Amino acid sequence: MPDRTAYSRRVAQVEWARELARRLLAERLPRRWAHTQGVAARAAMLAPILGDQAGTLTAAAYLHDIGYAPDVAITGFHPLDGARYLRDVAGADATLCRLVAHHSCATFEATERGLAETLLSEFPPPERSLLADALTYCDMTTGPDGRHLSVHERLAEIHSRYGPGHLVSRSITAATPCILAAARTVEAALAQVRQAGAGQEMADPQPH
Repeated sequence: MPDRTAYSRRVAQVEWARELARRLLAERLPRRWAHTQGVAARAAMLAPILGDQAGTLTAAAYLHDIGYAPDVAITGFHPLDGARYLRDVAGADATLCRLVAHHSCATFEATERGLAETLLSEFPPPERSLLADALTYCDMTTGPDGRHLSVHERLAEIHSRYGPGHLVSRSITAATPCILAAARTVEAALAQVRQAGAGQEMADPQPH
């Protein structure tokens, strides 16, 4: 029998995250809010591979870019600003804070900005896991307007938007192996679930 209390907590966490992100982003940064909603929609699609962590992924997807909000941005490095806001203002749990702080292999950009030591000391990186990889995958397969892109299309879009030599472009170049590894992990997990589902259908065919 499913644990209804745990399920209710997961639903409440997602609703709380969505409302917080909406309040911070929707009016003042509508395009960022569109991207955020697209990332959250991608996260919801990964529920079959995340199990009990699906709610945490979707909540983190809603929150991953709140560091861009004018009321939140302090250092100009949005993973750190967002994680600090979640910790100090919103009272979010450590898992969400660390996921936001390190989403999409953020340590590479932190290094470019001279903030790596600060980031790592305040928010130790989450262990390499399907959950952390899934958040990176969702962000890196969603364009600025919320549309689905392949990982390679998203990387190209970022380089095109910022231009060669920009700090973000340099960071993304350095982070690309990390991002692609996360994508491969998630896509392999999805393929395994699909294969298992197909095998079950063959073993238990529907009557004609």
